[in-house]
Amino acid sequence: MGDHSSAAVPKLPIPGKRNVLITSALPYVNNIPHLGNIIGCVLSADVFSRYCRNRGYNTLYICGTDEYGTATETKAMEEGCSPKEICDKYHAIHKDVYKWFNISFDEFGRTSSPQQTEICQAIFKKLLENNWLSENTMQQLYCDTCNRFLADRLVEGNCPTPGCNYDSARGDQCEKCGKLLNPTELLEPKCKVCRNTPRIRDTNHMFLELPLLKDKLEEYIRSMSVAGGWSQNAIHATNAWLREGLKPRCITRDLKWGVPVPHERFTDKVFYVWFDAPIGYVSITACHTPEWEKWWKNPENVELYQFMGKDNVPFHTVMFPSTLLGADQNWTLMKTISVTEYLNYEAGKFSKSKGVGVFGNDVQDTNIPVEVWRYYLLTNRPEVSDTLFTWVDLQSKLNGELLSNLGNFINRVLTFIAKDPGLGYGSVIPDAEGADSHLLTKTFGEKVGDYVKQYVDAMEQVKLKQGLKIAMAISGEGNAYLQESQFWKLYKEDQASCSLVIKTAAGLVYLLACLLEPFMPSFSLEVLKQLNLPIETQFSLSDENGDVERAKRPWEILPTGHKIGIPAPLFRELKDDEVEFYRNKFAGSQADRIVKAEAESKKIAEKLKETKISDGSNSKKDRTKKPAEAKPKVSAPAEAEINISRLDIRVGLIRKAQKHPDADSLYVEEIDVGEPQPRIVVSGLVNYIPLEEMQDRKVCVLCNLKPATMRGIKSQAMVLAASNSDHTKVELVEPPEGANIGERVTFPGFEGLPDAVLNPKKKVWETLQVDLHTNKELVACYKDLPLTTSAGVCKVSSISEGTIR
Repeated sequence: MGDHSSAAVPKLPIPGKRNVLITSALPYVNNIPHLGNIIGCVLSADVFSRYCRNRGYNTLYICGTDEYGTATETKAMEEGCSPKEICDKYHAIHKDVYKWFNISFDEFGRTSSPQQTEICQAIFKKLLENNWLSENTMQQLYCDTCNRFLADRLVEGNCPTPGCNYDSARGDQCEKCGKLLNPTELLEPKCKVCRNTPRIRDTNHMFLELPLLKDKLEEYIRSMSVAGGWSQNAIHATNAWLREGLKPRCITRDLKWGVPVPHERFTDKVFYVWFDAPIGYVSITACHTPEWEKWWKNPENVELYQFMGKDNVPFHTVMFPSTLLGADQNWTLMKTISVTEYLNYEAGKFSKSKGVGVFGNDVQDTNIPVEVWRYYLLTNRPEVSDTLFTWVDLQSKLNGELLSNLGNFINRVLTFIAKDPGLGYGSVIPDAEGADSHLLTKTFGEKVGDYVKQYVDAMEQVKLKQGLKIAMAISGEGNAYLQESQFWKLYKEDQASCSLVIKTAAGLVYLLACLLEPFMPSFSLEVLKQLNLPIETQFSLSDENGDVERAKRPWEILPTGHKIGIPAPLFRELKDDEVEFYRNKFAGSQADRIVKAEAESKKIAEKLKETKISDGSNSKKDRTKKPAEAKPKVSAPAEAEINISRLDIRVGLIRKAQKHPDADSLYVEEIDVGEPQPRIVVSGLVNYIPLEEMQDRKVCVLCNLKPATMRGIKSQAMVLAASNSDHTKVELVEPPEGANIGERVTFPGFEGLPDAVLNPKKKVWETLQVDLHTNKELVACYKDLPLTTSAGVCKVSSISEGTIR
């Protein structure tokens, strides 16, 4: 279940079996990967690879570092070494990061291998032979100061796209709007090395004639995008390229670091990185086995799945397929592409170049285990739109979902089994009979079976986030089953029924470890250990073995008489002070953090210089006693004044409201407060406001209360409502129709930033709440100040002089 790259026997396709070839976009080797890179390619592909292995498919997962091209040359210049030395350094860093994240590559290689040169040049020669290449003169920027042509990434300037105007667009692509560019299109271009303005010069290059390959390519896209269930963002990005019209694409560059072009007139050039990088999937497979063609020239028996971020799509759906179609050697073309949008960080974007965000090596310096990082990234996987990483959200998901739901269920079951006879089962799985006549257990088994089928359907369609959500829902069902059975009473009153419930729950513990292994392999290994099952145990969801069908009967999963291991908590709570520590630690860019750390070190060094340290030469009796100096009293930092500006009240829109599954008086709402993801809010409004009136309406939301769990669901904010004097009537405080979702509600005369999270010990909300009310004109007020938005004041429907809480 770990890294498969050290396997002694190379994997080859097996006739009669489902053979799945998986690749994730090759991470570029000039920097350390950040969390956005990790979820965008290697982690997503790893989850699917593990799932495929659990299903019994013959699976090969290939990845490696993308090492050629301008970015490597640039980084080498920055660090004063050769491109080869840069690649060696960062390949090792990447490998260590992915090892820590438990990424189970079958082969993690490099594109600077001899196999890459051999295969890349062979494909080029085939394209040349088949007349899909042309020679042409193109204009390229030339730096007279550096005395060389400037490759795409060595040029920066203003993006020419109307409405964009980004002033740091690269010569090949604008990071802001995503448009692919040619360096000569940039406005006010500058050489990245010397910052001088380059001039345009002619240079000869080789081009892949995409227009001539259009019919072959469109036929492939038309059929495979449907058969392979391509993600919508992949289809959209591909169609955008096709709509713009295919143009000949330059595949050579005036560089030294790359695969040499095997052509007598181009001996001073190398291949463009986007021509040779996807061929890296093939060459890394060739490093895994000399019989690589059985994977890559075998479309009848091999299914190719590819994982990447959205900026890589056209190269995998247009460029790479066109290259292989043009080579015309029965290549295995991509069946399914799974594409992620961007994972953003706190208030902005992750950025490798600017060092913003949490990077792969950073997570190892936290006390947060790898299974928590994997879980959080995967629940937050940006499958259809950009998502946001925040430390508070990480805390919420760890404490509310992993600890309170999953960890609680497993620990509750195993600790009860481990109790001494008379209190529990002495660590032995009990015998259980009569499941088919025990209505609660029979119904529970059918529900679990249905969930497992839904899980398989989601994972087969590469809907990883949905698969994880379903697995966690099964854990929630397990908690509900335990609660409804009241097993602690059954143990005293009906031993046979209690044994059935506990054996069923123990089977579910194993089933959850199996379903969650692709997402959190280290968690699953720990569950195996606590179940006292061999670590070599292979999790299986094989149809051949009837595993999916067996999920309907969880009481049969673990054998009677099996002795479990020692139960222990699986997750640890993440506390508020830790969250604040990490937010501060990882604020700003990596460069900012280094400057901050150096400043701290300097302060400490200066303090040490001021402190006289005895050399030990004087004995105690020789020392002259000095009168004790009065220590100055250190005053505590002044507590901020409690005023209304400390509340973060925003205009929200209820996107969806439903009854709480475990509480008759509570609603659970999904409220858009201007953040990438809606907030989950639990409100006690069922007895006052009909469900249909809770849908699609604007409300005022207090966003900086400390999250609180209400009957198993964590509420991340509070909806403001007014009540009359005897609390028989309650109405929502409503912003005016024209108020913007997410805008902050203000109070005339009060300015200042709100607290990030209100400290419950300081009673800020409780102190201010007593002065929140509605006036005779039905306006919501703090004292005599109205709750104000850009479109006017907030009001209620009919409650005059009511209390707001």
